[in-house]
Amino acid sequence: MSEIIVFREDRFELNVNFDGETVWLTQADLVRLFDKDQSVISRHINNIFRDNEVDEKSNMQKMHIANSDKPVKFYSLDIVLAVGYRTNSAKAIKFRQWATKILKSYMIQGYALNKERLQHQKLEELTQTIQLIKQGLDNNTLSIAEAKGFVEIVSDYARSWALLQGYDEQSLDEVVQTKEQKFILDYDEAKEAIAELKKVLIAKGEATELFGREKADEFKGNLLNIYQSFGGEELLPSVEQKAANLLYYIIKGHPFNDGNKRIGAYLFVLFLHKNGILHQPNGEPKINDNALASLALLVATSAPEQKEIIIKLVMNMLYEGDL
Repeated sequence: MSEIIVFREDRFELNVNFDGETVWLTQADLVRLFDKDQSVISRHINNIFRDNEVDEKSNMQKMHIANSDKPVKFYSLDIVLAVGYRTNSAKAIKFRQWATKILKSYMIQGYALNKERLQHQKLEELTQTIQLIKQGLDNNTLSIAEAKGFVEIVSDYARSWALLQGYDEQSLDEVVQTKEQKFILDYDEAKEAIAELKKVLIAKGEATELFGREKADEFKGNLLNIYQSFGGEELLPSVEQKAANLLYYIIKGHPFNDGNKRIGAYLFVLFLHKNGILHQPNGEPKINDNALASLALLVATSAPEQKEIIIKLVMNMLYEGDL
């Protein structure tokens, strides 16, 4: 119990212990509040516990207080209200209204603190993303187009962070994920799509026969992962979540002997297109070619423990076109 607050009603005044979640009163406080004999208050409390109306363990605490040689019992707001109903006290109604106001105020303050923490978390995610990109730049020789793509990734993610902050301040429309799936990517269709891509790339001299050749059944497992469910509920309920995880699984899982980044990016685009969320309302792609190539490289060079931030990055880039 970290704070003492004062309840006042007409000329009546009572010091109340407050811990942020509920208020606590002693039995002596209840006697004063309801203007009843201690035996009456004690009987009501015993009956409340006997009838299991309120859980005794979580609603009663023993505390040492000044001028007392033994612990004193404190009772939560639930007990106070239950006793108030039994005594039919008008003062109990006033106390309930006052306590509710106090608790509501704390909840609002707590929300404000949580909001600051969440905003700080978003800033940390952005910092991690920039660090990932720096690692990519340090460890790889990038073309001008790839470097431009990295800049676009940072720019898009920073805008998404600002938009999410705006939503938290109630200044934006709600960010909605796409849960209606128009298309389910099954193994056979995916294999056909990869075969067509392979044919085109071989004709251009940009692939060999090793391109798209599977390692055991790893690719099939990647596809099954994005459609997993538990207790009848999908673990990845939105199209954006499935798309982001599909891209990650293929690129990081290396289910093919060659072409994992290109296949991952290709199926990512195919999945978004067939689900109707590849483009923004103005017809522009949510993730352009340069950004997609750089994103694939970023996924490939990321550490396994960075999976969560990578998935969030991809989803934020997809959210951008929906706002």
